Amino acid sequence: MKEKKSVLVVDDDKVVLNGFKQTLESEGYTVDTAETGKEAIEKSNKAIYNLALIDIRLPDMEGTQLVSAMRAGVPKMVKIIVTGYPSQENAIEAVNKGVDAYLIKPVLNTDEFLRTIKEHLRKQQEAITYGEEKVKQFIEARAEEHEARGAAHKRRTKGKRKK
Repeated sequence: MKEKKSVLVVDDDKVVLNGFKQTLESEGYTVDTAETGKEAIEKSNKAIYNLALIDIRLPDMEGTQLVSAMRAGVPKMVKIIVTGYPSQENAIEAVNKGVDAYLIKPVLNTDEFLRTIKEHLRKQQEAITYGEEKVKQFIEARAEEHEARGAAHKRRTKGKRKK
């Protein structure tokens, strides 16, 4: 059974929150919402989200500040800035803060919106799988080294007993 991916939508506009929530839930995602940066931080400290959609302008902080706060607490979460106020300045700041994508509201192309989310979640899963595979390889290599040392020690000990 495939694990449902969870998304946190952070926006002070209830219409946007509900629109994103309905769209994402219809695609099988588990969706939670927050209207402020503080609420988003509290929720992300209590639950694990695969992805956060973050408005650039929140009542209590800039979306890029929230990205930094969330990055420190949940570094593997995909973070996507969604803004109705696009500018080169905030796009550069978002990228410098480690945002995974930058989308402009209103989202007119739902397919593109969903494709962006799916692509970033796919990359996240690949990174997790790659990390797990590396750990498995490391453990297997250490186990082989341990077995080889044990066998060599037995040979040395056996050889000393014969003399």
